[in-house]
Amino acid sequence: MAELLHRTRSLCPICLKPLEAELRQRESGEVLLEKTCPAHGSFSVPVWRGRIDFAAWTAGAQRLGPGEGLHCPDGCGICAEHGRGTCCALLEVTRRCNLFCRFCFARGGEAEEEPSLEHLKASVDDILRQCGTPLLQLSGGEPSLRDDLPELVAYARERGCPAVQLNTNGLRLAGDPDYVHRLAEAGLTIVFLQFDGVTDEVYRTLRGRDLMDVKLRAIESCGRERIGVTLVPTVVRGVNDKMLGEIIRLGASLSPAVRGVHFQPVSYFGRYPNAPKDDMRYTLDELIDDICRQTGLPIDCFRPSCCDHPLCGFHVSALAEPCCCNAAPAPAEPCCGIVPLPPAPPAPRKGQSAAEENRNYVIRHWRRSPSSEEAPTSPSAKDGQDLDAFLRLVRTRSFTLTAMAFQDAWNLDIERLHSCSLHVYSEGKVKPFCANYLTSAQEESEAPVLPQ
Repeated sequence: MAELLHRTRSLCPICLKPLEAELRQRESGEVLLEKTCPAHGSFSVPVWRGRIDFAAWTAGAQRLGPGEGLHCPDGCGICAEHGRGTCCALLEVTRRCNLFCRFCFARGGEAEEEPSLEHLKASVDDILRQCGTPLLQLSGGEPSLRDDLPELVAYARERGCPAVQLNTNGLRLAGDPDYVHRLAEAGLTIVFLQFDGVTDEVYRTLRGRDLMDVKLRAIESCGRERIGVTLVPTVVRGVNDKMLGEIIRLGASLSPAVRGVHFQPVSYFGRYPNAPKDDMRYTLDELIDDICRQTGLPIDCFRPSCCDHPLCGFHVSALAEPCCCNAAPAPAEPCCGIVPLPPAPPAPRKGQSAAEENRNYVIRHWRRSPSSEEAPTSPSAKDGQDLDAFLRLVRTRSFTLTAMAFQDAWNLDIERLHSCSLHVYSEGKVKPFCANYLTSAQEESEAPVLPQ
């Protein structure tokens, strides 16, 4: 029988009622979240595969106190029990979309109505009132379908948002350079670009059409306007989990326009709420181990998320380097095109200060430096150089690897939810991301057929 690690709280994936839950570990190191609903039976979901020591990785986790989490996430808004301030606040500006992706937490393209610009400006004001000055994410649907988006970006910056991020599939950015220029002039800081792989086959499988050329043109367009781009792959086992290293190498080769890669292991909510088979789950430790195998990066350069629960993500700070994989002769070991930097001291683990620290880290690394501050060349990080030259190089060639492992109704752990710093603004409430997009398996969906 699997060893009991500790007790937590979850919910039934069918009726979404709160349940007691347990984390149990098998001899193999695999960790399961187990729970039983009186009405719908027992559920066991893998949350860790044992490729990394679970106890060491989760050592900084904040445990639920007695009586905490009893009503979470029913009717959720950030409450006094919540353990994190807001690092990033997400605002949906439209439900319209020009793609119909097989995986979409927001079910983009399934609704035509969208809020007015004045309503969105009022929402920005309310976010600032409730959350301080978070990084503002504009999402959808596909937010670039709004012609007035530059006006909203400008308004948010004028009202005090330190940075504004656009979550996008890149179609309009690739084909409308004037629109990108307007966004840059308005103060857009970061583009979070959906970027699942380096072949059209991957995009046909996950997004329904060839998109590789579109992605590269979107990066080029943002690069001309000095908007920092972070590549965002949704990682699906059997689709793109074997090309993680290729994505990193390509991203590094496009530095300083590309600032990093933000991996998102697939979760089963939104358009795909149905129960996945256990072998479809792709856990955070599998992601880390696969990146190490495909790049040669040492595992000790990966650190748990400095602001959220350790099971929710990781970060690696690095410098982009010219890639040697195409050199002759071929390198003896895998090359990733980046050189990891020594990890910074751990950030505060609780409260608003942790959210502020993480927000500042994200903005510092994902935004593009002014042209006057960028190094004119790209010397090797291994070359001898004075401190000023090295700091300038860091500003120019900073490159991060990060991840966010979202939760669905099957593997949701209230302990993790209490540590969430990525919040969604919805109807006057500020909610943890995974609580906002929680989807019951009773809801009908057109579930995609995944590759075997």
